[in-house]
Amino acid sequence: MTPIALLVAQLDQAYDRHSWHGTNLRGSIRGMRAVDAAWRPGPGRHSVQEEVVHCAYWKYTATRRLTGESKGRFPLAGSNWFPRERADAAQWKDDVALLEATHRRLREIVASLSARDLERPLGTTTVQALVSGIIAHDLYHAGQIQLLKRLRT
Repeated sequence: MTPIALLVAQLDQAYDRHSWHGTNLRGSIRGMRAVDAAWRPGPGRHSVQEEVVHCAYWKYTATRRLTGESKGRFPLAGSNWFPRERADAAQWKDDVALLEATHRRLREIVASLSARDLERPLGTTTVQALVSGIIAHDLYHAGQIQLLKRLRT
């Protein structure tokens, strides 16, 4: 397996493909209702829906860094964390679609890289470290979502 194919496979496993480690990010929200996604365990704590939008934002940011695009505009105002104050089925559906779209775009960019690109510097990191970080980020938040779901029941 080439280094790029390996990164793409890991990106897929962390997001929506079967792997040994258990639930991935997309699997952690599969079938979730808006009311459950909007629930928060306490004041000032993030909901599953906020976790989802946060992940979409960082996939967008990583894509922008990988492509060298000048600072673009994420579809939602703000950065990093996006407040979701109430259960809204349409908004939840849109947020999941945003996560899906940003993931597909990132995956497309990673798949188009060459092995030589992996060591290319990106500020204080490299292309390979950035993609590896996004993979870890997906798994970290999948675990948080699984914990939130357990707390909710």
